[in-house]
Amino acid sequence: MTRDGGAAPGEVPEDAHWRRNLAVCVFGSFTTLVAMTLLLPFLPLYVEELGVKDQAAIVQWSGIAFGATFFSAALVAPLWGRLADLYGRKLMLIRASLGMAVAMSLIGLAGDVWQLVGLRLLAGLLGGYASGSTVLVATQTPKDRSAWALGMLGSGIMAGNLVGPLVGGVLPPLIGIRATFFAAGGVIFLAFLATLLLIREAPRPPRAARASAGFAAIPDKRPALAMLATGMLLMLAVMSIEPIITVYVAELTRDPARVTLVAGLAMSATALGSILSAPRLGRLADRIGPWTVITGSLTVCALLLVPQALVTHDWQLVALRFLMGLALGGLLPCIASVIRHSVPDRIAGTVLGYSTSSQYVGQVVGPLLGGFIGGHVGMRAVFLGTAVLMALGAAGTALARPKGVKQ
Repeated sequence: MTRDGGAAPGEVPEDAHWRRNLAVCVFGSFTTLVAMTLLLPFLPLYVEELGVKDQAAIVQWSGIAFGATFFSAALVAPLWGRLADLYGRKLMLIRASLGMAVAMSLIGLAGDVWQLVGLRLLAGLLGGYASGSTVLVATQTPKDRSAWALGMLGSGIMAGNLVGPLVGGVLPPLIGIRATFFAAGGVIFLAFLATLLLIREAPRPPRAARASAGFAAIPDKRPALAMLATGMLLMLAVMSIEPIITVYVAELTRDPARVTLVAGLAMSATALGSILSAPRLGRLADRIGPWTVITGSLTVCALLLVPQALVTHDWQLVALRFLMGLALGGLLPCIASVIRHSVPDRIAGTVLGYSTSSQYVGQVVGPLLGGFIGGHVGMRAVFLGTAVLMALGAAGTALARPKGVKQ
């Protein structure tokens, strides 16, 4: 890539509106993630409003409805990534934002719990704005700024996950549950308009070149495969602790009234740390190389998980979870950056789609594994076992790093 605005064939000029694209993608990813998670505080109430009266059934249907979106999103992420490579990344963002705006509004019109689950599945099938943004930012940003840009995008995604439940706790008492979904759909529609009118994408290569691309086009597949495994491991490490946090905090605090508050702080602390560190670690990765940041982050995370198994006070757990969030914040941007540098541009969307699916696998397997180990072996064993997995991930990443790349 040249510094005077020119570009080699197939590359994106540095002045190709990438900063504006990034701003729109951060806004769109934030709003869609808020919409996907805002129903957490009031989902059981909505399920009950839709006719489910038994307490156990309410809990069961709430879990099914919440997980449905992420399940369907995991299934179609590679497809949307492939279509982004074929027809354009902006087009996929337009599809995702408009689809999510419609799906969220329809959820507010659900007549029974089956419709709620079906519409949540639809939201996952039509959505994928955050993963699509990752593809566009990774491929439309100069390579020497890609990790920083992806870090900024990651902060927006994490912020959406953090703010969503807060919004879901405030809006329904003020405007009602159904109106909350309509409001969310309206905000996502604004993201659709911003995407349609403001994002600029570099010209696509010839259709024949895009259609013939596949994994066979990757000269060295080890980096891409290593990043798929690392993404899954990251989400597994974060989510394996979620099912046991509240019970673990109950063992650490003497005041039962503080249990849910401290558990919420412990869960939010990790996300807050990631929001703060993602752009900084991304900038560091642009300077010293994403492989070094990934290996270092996994190692630090493994070390921080050990004292979490040994804490004696609840505040110690919250502090350690925050520090772990600081360490993990750079992982997702660096994973996307490595993929961006390791695969041809014409299949970047496909591989990043598989990366998104692998992260969803970690989100599903993590709570199941953490709950099983916590219930049968002990809660402290969850932290120690996750630490071992992260250490193995750090070693595997170091071994998978190709020779001759920036460390």
